[in-house]
Amino acid sequence: MDLRRLLAFGSAVGIEIRGPRLEIAVARVRPQGIDVLGRTTLENFHERPAAEWGREYAAFVKRCGGAHLAVTVLLPRREVIVRQVAFPGIPRKELPAALALEIDSLHPYGEDDVAWAWAPLGSGAALVGIARRATLDRYQELFAGARIRVACFTFSASAIHAALRIGKREARDFLTVSEGAAGGYEFYGESRTRPLFSAEFDLPLERAATLAASELRLADGAAPEPLYALLPQPRSNPVENDLSRNALPYATALAGACPRLAPAANLLPAHLRATGSAAAYAPTAVLALLLLLLAGALAGFRAFDQRRYLARLRAEIARLEPEALRAAALDRQIDNIRSRTRLLDDFRLRAKKDLDAVNELTGLLAPPAWVHVLDLTRDGVVINGEAEQPAAFLKIIDASPYFENSDFSVQFARSPAPNNAETFRIHTRREAGR
Repeated sequence: MDLRRLLAFGSAVGIEIRGPRLEIAVARVRPQGIDVLGRTTLENFHERPAAEWGREYAAFVKRCGGAHLAVTVLLPRREVIVRQVAFPGIPRKELPAALALEIDSLHPYGEDDVAWAWAPLGSGAALVGIARRATLDRYQELFAGARIRVACFTFSASAIHAALRIGKREARDFLTVSEGAAGGYEFYGESRTRPLFSAEFDLPLERAATLAASELRLADGAAPEPLYALLPQPRSNPVENDLSRNALPYATALAGACPRLAPAANLLPAHLRATGSAAAYAPTAVLALLLLLLAGALAGFRAFDQRRYLARLRAEIARLEPEALRAAALDRQIDNIRSRTRLLDDFRLRAKKDLDAVNELTGLLAPPAWVHVLDLTRDGVVINGEAEQPAAFLKIIDASPYFENSDFSVQFARSPAPNNAETFRIHTRREAGR
């Protein structure tokens, strides 16, 4: 299902002004198909009071369930000048200004006030309809007197062009013909060489068809097709709506039902246009609702995704926590082993330093001095011994790179014979790292 089919959503009333009659059709367009809700004819509307035939119209649309619908009115072909103009290279948004500059050259009404409207044809081309302002005002007052809310005054070429683009149609050259209200034949066609052709001929059908086909550059012998065969076919259609006899009211209703999908040229000023079916806004409302639902779902999904992420994170933490605890225990064991290793290394180095200190003292306290007790600690040494002249030992010991701050802990005492030496007790500090 393509996007254009999804946007085909709306309902409208189409009224063709056909001589003394008003041909009325009510159509409902949905993506699933088109339904014709009703078809009727109001006779001699010009000769009767507007309120009278306005009541007949109101009763008819009420039976069809379309009392709330605005109306698209198809003006008589002979009261509208139809032109096809091209402005190659001009963007679509600039076409209204370009048409306004050329509009006086497109109609034969001279200084008379005119109303004009246009519809895009693509590639810088536009379909333009021009009517006398007095004619438009007369019809506007007539429908206002009948209390009929009009949303659009258009013409047959624009209505057919819009109606053909509601359904899915094969792009091909064609020519269609319908009988005019005042006699003659009205032709409409499209081709690769000419985007649109619309004209009314007071000639025999064969001669008029030949002229129309030549305007479209169609192949020789191309016969005009009936309009109803080209229009989107309805799913349901009342018996009284014989499309083979007159399909223009149906085409007008289709053009009014989906103005955004296939806009028709609207001669009615914008400030005078009645609002159409509320169902026309249903796609916008549905899309807005879907957007709100999507935004809510996105916000909810973010919260859900965050909770799910936190749950996964907690599960991963719980899974890795035993390994992290084992790693922390291993780190503590490694630190303990390193401490023990350093302690053993220090102890090994301490024994060597102690032996170096003892060896140094052995050299410093040479015989005949001798030592009774040697108390060696990490930061000091206590020496108990005998010597003939111990006073000189302090300078000797402090001069060593291993010791410093030596002093005698007790007074000298003479040892008994036969040694005849003095006893001493020296306390000295070991230098750092020794």
